Amino acid sequence: MSIPPPPGPHQPEGQHPSYPQGPYEQGPYAQGPYEQGPYNQGPYAQGPYGGLPYQPWAQGYSPFNRPAPVNGLAIAALVLGILCFLPGVGLVLGIVALVQIRKRGEQGRGLAIGGSVLSGIGLALWVLALATGGASDFWEGFKEGARGGSSLSLDKGECFNAPGGSLSGEADDVDKVSCDRAHDGEVFASFRLKGRSYPGDGPVTDAADERCYGLQDSYAMDAWAVPSDVDVYYLTPTRDSWSLGDREVTCVFGNTVEGKNLIGSLRNDETVLDADQVAYLKAAHVLNAAMDSAPDAEYVEDDLPGHKAWAGRVEVALGAQAGMLRGHSWPADAKKPVDTLVVEIDKSRAEWAKAAAADDADTFYTHYDKGFKLLDRNKTVTARKALGLATTPPSYEDDSGGSDGGADSGGGAGGMEV
Repeated sequence: MSIPPPPGPHQPEGQHPSYPQGPYEQGPYAQGPYEQGPYNQGPYAQGPYGGLPYQPWAQGYSPFNRPAPVNGLAIAALVLGILCFLPGVGLVLGIVALVQIRKRGEQGRGLAIGGSVLSGIGLALWVLALATGGASDFWEGFKEGARGGSSLSLDKGECFNAPGGSLSGEADDVDKVSCDRAHDGEVFASFRLKGRSYPGDGPVTDAADERCYGLQDSYAMDAWAVPSDVDVYYLTPTRDSWSLGDREVTCVFGNTVEGKNLIGSLRNDETVLDADQVAYLKAAHVLNAAMDSAPDAEYVEDDLPGHKAWAGRVEVALGAQAGMLRGHSWPADAKKPVDTLVVEIDKSRAEWAKAAAADDADTFYTHYDKGFKLLDRNKTVTARKALGLATTPPSYEDDSGGSDGGADSGGGAGGMEV
């Protein structure tokens, strides 16, 4: 049912206008585009609303305007920029996000720009760190933090106190102190172990023992200046710290008497000694190294070839020591005592050469005894005093050589500078 419009001022009530005779019947629109145009057969021609140019909302269509989505790469770029993680990736993602936003009309331009800027700053900082070595420092610091903030990373010449005052067992931390104060240990060297997997407690300890004892002379060149109750200790990686990249072995001096501390630095090397002192001690080290290379067999009878080879090494070392002492220009007050030592060294060298050529153990002992006694350390006191070095010979458990007990297997029983 339709409801007609109300009558106009010139229209009798109850009559309807005659639309077919209106001006549109013969007007320009009678056969206009709506009659034969593209919409004549369009989806509105036979629609459910009597041909009106409207259609119902189809599936997926909303009568409200949806906001444009935020670009995902822009979000990722901002996150990487804030975290300063993979700054190069964050910068690339920010640039790509800006291109996509412009093409797709998406939101997130500010996020992309912010992420690009932060990532660019982070990338610049990384480049600067790599150029200046700061990256390695950062990584070391990271590993230090991963070990629970341990300060076991000690430098050569530093002194420290250990937990409980003991240099044995495991320690997570030490307290660095001035070497002028009482302390438990003093670092004299360090080195790194190799390998990907932990070699085990035994191999780590063996490597530390061998290397640390060999490195002590480069820090404490004058063995006479090291107290007799001081020995070599070391800090080594554990299985857990090894997994975090810890490979460093730290060699330290410590007191062998429980509860007794060290006071003052034991360092005496090129950094604290003068040229004459260094020249004298370097010559002495040549002999010390040869004496320390004695065979494992305690008695000559058990390994005559090994002892003869050892005597040959000592003979060569004595020749090198004498040459080094002769070749240096000594101060006036030190020249005479040093020249006297050289004479004794030449006599001893001749006896060690005969011991190296001995046909039997008795002949070896005869020349070994003579050569050893000529290397009396007390004869070096005058020269040491003139050079300002320590003048009290260190004490050893066995300070005598000779046929009573055979050639000492340790090689360090005595000698001019042992």
